[in-house]
Amino acid sequence: MPWINSSMCTGCGICEQNCPANAIKVNEQKAELNQEICIRCGICHSVCPQNAVRHDSELIPGEIDENMKWVAKLHVHPYYAQAPEKQKQLIKRLKNHFNKDMKVAQQTLEKLNTY
Repeated sequence: MPWINSSMCTGCGICEQNCPANAIKVNEQKAELNQEICIRCGICHSVCPQNAVRHDSELIPGEIDENMKWVAKLHVHPYYAQAPEKQKQLIKRLKNHFNKDMKVAQQTLEKLNTY
């Protein structure tokens, strides 16, 4: 999904003017993208003169960091902190959790091929 890097955005409004879903609004000299109504057309990417509209693949490292912060927080919870066997069980459950997300994404990608 597209997102807007506010440090790159100059608030020119070109993306807002060209968005067919009216998903972009300029507030306080910065464009804001409403993900709920964005139709993923890509027009904002092509019209932004500052390249402030970014691709979500750039967010992957940050999302991984957030996941690992969550894992680390769970890992040191008093329930797990001094219990190596419980920590192993936690890691197994977390792997199942992330594998489920991966399976959902993979099967969704496969179904997209039917369109």
